[in-house]
Amino acid sequence: MKLREKLDIMDRRQIRRALARLASEIVERNGGVENLILIGIRTGGMHLAARLVKEIRRIEDDEPEFGIIDITLYRDDIFSLEQPIVGQTEIATDITDKRVVLVDDVIYTGRTIRAAMDALIDFGRPENIQLAVLIDRGLREFPIQPDYVGRQIPTHADERVELLLKEQGDSDRAVIYAIEEEKED
Repeated sequence: MKLREKLDIMDRRQIRRALARLASEIVERNGGVENLILIGIRTGGMHLAARLVKEIRRIEDDEPEFGIIDITLYRDDIFSLEQPIVGQTEIATDITDKRVVLVDDVIYTGRTIRAAMDALIDFGRPENIQLAVLIDRGLREFPIQPDYVGRQIPTHADERVELLLKEQGDSDRAVIYAIEEEKED
């Protein structure tokens, strides 16, 4: 499989504005930050969750708790992965009776979110789980819809959407790639 860059869909400013809007919506819906925890899905979601915490602090002069969850062992395709790499989950508090905002970069089939919810339940029984994503590309396989969306981008199954972030050594931007089959010689 070969990826060919097809289209830039968000630049640094658009990402920053979308995160500011998401932070405001999260604060508004939850009536502030009391009893609220943002948990980012490793890897892209954790960076966005950290940025959302900073943005909420700017808005509220207070911040929600923050955590990171790795879903590798909860994936439904774990046995098809050659060597799964398990990252660290960092949730320092019991999530029981808390309002959890699960944060991811791009939602596609819904399988990652399903795995993240399964993983979260191992840490307690939250009051509720809300979902914030920067990009919703559609094409769900599971009936999972985000509560907060930075931008909806209709895509095709033969495309891939990636969020490139400065925390990962890139410049902030979101890109659609065309998936091309490699030709055999």
